[in-house]
Amino acid sequence: MVAIIQMKLEDSYRIHDIDRSETIDLIYKCKNGVLEEITAGHECPNWKEDDYYEIISRYEYELKNGGTAFGAYNGDKLVGFGVLAHKFRGKENNQLQIDLMYVTREYRRQGIGSQILDALSKVAIQKGAKYLYISSTETDSAVKFYSSYGSTITSEIDEELFEKEPYDIHMIKKL
Repeated sequence: MVAIIQMKLEDSYRIHDIDRSETIDLIYKCKNGVLEEITAGHECPNWKEDDYYEIISRYEYELKNGGTAFGAYNGDKLVGFGVLAHKFRGKENNQLQIDLMYVTREYRRQGIGSQILDALSKVAIQKGAKYLYISSTETDSAVKFYSSYGSTITSEIDEELFEKEPYDIHMIKKL
């Protein structure tokens, strides 16, 4: 049984439990608000140690600055997690970003990502956000996941986030 639990700063080491590997058959590029499908056909490997360090650093930065994280645990093993960033974004300063969102390979397509996103959405609403800003990886699985959750391509791209991840698909979700 998987339980969704709010994570603490000291839980960052648990991110090593996550296997982000994935077979990627299709990716998207966004041109003028329209998604273009591109056949990919490659295996995305799990993180290397430097990648874990970067993800853990982002996690810790957000939690130290008022962000929120929820983890999906199967017993004491972390099988998924998501982070709601602390910084409000958008012209009206009413958007909070989903900064990190991962579910371990063998636990995908079981509703865990949706449960984490639901928990993060509730916190975003409590903090006064009207929207979630999602800078999604361009993979078919990620874009379809966020789209199925009601996210759409944003017409107001956050320049800071676009600069960090220019290949991401930038989406918005009304809360």
